[in-house]
Amino acid sequence: MMKIAVACDGGLVTEHFGHCEAFDIYTEEIGSIVRHERVQNPGHTTGFLPVYLKEMGAEVIISGGMGGSAVRLFNEKEIEVVTGARGDSRFAAESYLRGELVSTGSICHEHMHHGEC
Repeated sequence: MMKIAVACDGGLVTEHFGHCEAFDIYTEEIGSIVRHERVQNPGHTTGFLPVYLKEMGAEVIISGGMGGSAVRLFNEKEIEVVTGARGDSRFAAESYLRGELVSTGSICHEHMHHGEC
């Protein structure tokens, strides 16, 4: 069993994970998604979201983009970071499970340019 978190806005992968409205949490068993839940983003405070998602059991975080320090913090929590994703949240999670979603390494450098990662 594995849990995949997808940073989303309205069911679509967000451009920047910290500013998303929610996280879609998909539970995988034997290569298929067997459970989905949406949890609201509790807020963007430096270092909080990697801990929060780790406590929820996430092993992967998928987003359009993410800051370099966040990537480092997720890596320290042993959560795989996949950036560069777009489109439907569930499709992104399913693509990851099929090995078709590969991280582009998209790093956001300035938070004031939300949507330009």
